Amino acid sequence: HVQENVLQRVLQLPVVSSTCETLQRKYSSTKESHPLMASVCEVYERGVQGAGALAMWGMEPVVRRLEPQFAVANNLACRGLDHLEEKIPALQYPVDK
Repeated sequence: HVQENVLQRVLQLPVVSSTCETLQRKYSSTKESHPLMASVCEVYERGVQGAGALAMWGMEPVVRRLEPQFAVANNLACRGLDHLEEKIPALQYPVDK
């Protein structure tokens, strides 16, 4: 039995995934149409990737120790998401609907 991941579930909700796709398209089109903005975005993206890798490297021991607590929190969040999906059917539709 594969452990559900609440973040993956949220990202798979049509309302969330369609919003992310729209934002990604706007970001890409802005980068393509404005050369100065593209260079600023590339510097920012490299910085975020480097900071993210460094943060993950530094957090790894902590994450390993807190894994049981993360599993409990993830299970509770998944149950909460089940409840939200039942109560708010609009989460199952893309933003434009």
